[in-house]
Amino acid sequence: MTTWNLKGTKHHVLICNGSSCMRKGGEEATQAIRHEIANLELDSLIHTTRTRCNGRCKDAPVAIIYPEGTWYKNVTPEIGSKIVREHLSGKGHLQEHIIYQYGSEGFIQTENTDCIAGVSKSEKNRV
Repeated sequence: MTTWNLKGTKHHVLICNGSSCMRKGGEEATQAIRHEIANLELDSLIHTTRTRCNGRCKDAPVAIIYPEGTWYKNVTPEIGSKIVREHLSGKGHLQEHIIYQYGSEGFIQTENTDCIAGVSKSEKNRV
């Protein structure tokens, strides 16, 4: 198994490879993101990690960009490539695909999102 030296890395992309995401094209999205990173020679600046379920199955496939904490929904191969070309290259976010963004109040849903709110963690603990 490889141990990467992440010194100088600017972004970490967590790509959900849970079962719902995989059924909805998660593998293809993962490969498109990694291919675009290699194409643009951004390997030294962007690290990717496949994850298990991130708890947003209704928005599958999901990709999360750190350190800024932007969550993208319905990531197709085309959207994955666009995330790399635009967001990760510093040209701007893909607002229509964002579920959450991290701010001073924690994670907030973007205003014009059509994704479901989901179950709050405080509600889950009461059940």
